[in-house]
Amino acid sequence: MEADRRVHVHVDVEVEFGLSSISNLSLDSDSASTSVVVPGVVRFSRDHGGVPQLQFLAGGWEGAERDIVGLDIGNVQIFQLGPVQSVCMAGQLDMSKENMYSRGFKIQFKAEEDSRSFHQKFKQWKGEFACQEPRVSSGALATSRSKFDEKIDASSAKMYFHYYGQLLHQQNMLQDYVRTGTYYAAVIENGADFSGRVVVDVGAGSGILSLFAAQAGARHVYAVEASEMADYARKLIAGNPSLSERITVIKGKVEEVELPEKADILISEPMGTLLVNERMLESYVIARDRFLVAEGKMFPTVGRIHVAPFSDEYLYVEIATKALFWQQHSYYGVDLTPLHEAAFQGYFSQPVVDAFDPRLLVAPPMFHIIDFTKVKEGDLYEVDIPLKFTAAVGSKVHGIACWFDVLFNGSTVPRWLTTAPGSPTTHWYQLRCVLSQPFFVMSGQEITGRLHMIAHNAQSYTIYLTLSAKMWGPGAEQGGILQTSTGKFDLKEPYYRISQPQGYQVPQDQQQHPLFQPQGLNVQPQDIEETELLEPAQNSGIDFS
Repeated sequence: MEADRRVHVHVDVEVEFGLSSISNLSLDSDSASTSVVVPGVVRFSRDHGGVPQLQFLAGGWEGAERDIVGLDIGNVQIFQLGPVQSVCMAGQLDMSKENMYSRGFKIQFKAEEDSRSFHQKFKQWKGEFACQEPRVSSGALATSRSKFDEKIDASSAKMYFHYYGQLLHQQNMLQDYVRTGTYYAAVIENGADFSGRVVVDVGAGSGILSLFAAQAGARHVYAVEASEMADYARKLIAGNPSLSERITVIKGKVEEVELPEKADILISEPMGTLLVNERMLESYVIARDRFLVAEGKMFPTVGRIHVAPFSDEYLYVEIATKALFWQQHSYYGVDLTPLHEAAFQGYFSQPVVDAFDPRLLVAPPMFHIIDFTKVKEGDLYEVDIPLKFTAAVGSKVHGIACWFDVLFNGSTVPRWLTTAPGSPTTHWYQLRCVLSQPFFVMSGQEITGRLHMIAHNAQSYTIYLTLSAKMWGPGAEQGGILQTSTGKFDLKEPYYRISQPQGYQVPQDQQQHPLFQPQGLNVQPQDIEETELLEPAQNSGIDFS
């Protein structure tokens, strides 16, 4: 497939946009004559093979006596320079060349509305092109780049699949009895949802969930697994002959494989740290759109990210102390202090993964809902959570604590899997973002802010946190912010504090406050009605009394 085509034959033009100007950015001599800025047209069309193309025509509309330059949609990247101006670049097929773009066009639209419509149409056609690429069947790998490959760095994907291709890591997950036991109960207790149905296990790993689905009476289960663990899954399933005839293991990514039939139900364990880490939720949603019948079920069905401010002086001092090394003025005769500030901020950029005491929470949590049955893949590229709390105690706020839970909304028994502090610990633990500049709040004071997570191609997220304490005392009715602290964190590079000793000494003035009393945070399905669950972020319903 060529990256650049000059065509004079009829093509199927579906939509086109007039341009106030178009200029060719290519440096080759053959295109030098068209490098001037002239009015033009950009349009979406298909060649005789039905391949989506982006075509550029300089100097007029379709009837003009000029060559049409056609670029295959799959090789084009768009960079928006302003409200009406963009650059379209066509990639080389020879990935060994340093110059990764062979053709380029700078285009300017006549109005912002035309620019917006063009970019929306491009995104739509780009997605269609990805769906038209050759996929895999029964485990054969596709030769072209899939949607997964387009958005995920190759080295990150290699490490990811290597990790999950090892039995020791699968054992770690299987031995998380909260995780495995909850999945088993959710499937077996809702056998009516699985009996006689077609099931797709998304990211099947060892195949344990596929075996659960078969135990529940599934007519057939397609276990899709991209890592080398697929081979182990085949062995495990073959070793259970009463179930193996109803399970087919397919080695490949859900973005690429083809299945012989649609699924009545999807099952998966797509959750990472803070629910979204590893970006497997996107693959879960893609599998939904590709394989699930209308009104089909998803296990899990809904996820919630819980957030609450916390106070932990021990943790703060522990992190800050790490940077003391860089305060040496004569380390083998070298002054290290110029790097102290950078090291200090670097340590605070690591989210902390551990199990913490719920008595450290400064306010009741709120939660953000992700409905897996409705969310779009693109919605997961950015997760934006407005924060608003009322402090239950006077305390120093060191950051926010996060955990998640998921609902298996079975027809018979809805069941929750929670990673909340105070509940039995899972291999996900909890996560805390510690601010390098903590601040004080009084009981009843309002804390506001924003948790903004942006996905990156290392299969994780960059977290931007802002927390503010509103005015307090005389004049507070006039509003305003008293103090603000911000932080930037890389979810890909957490500080695993699992083995560290946990010392919790509640200050004397906090000992009698109900928020700091021992409590169980187990969330029961009957505690939350479905209509309540789908409301915007709010108090999680956890009892702090």
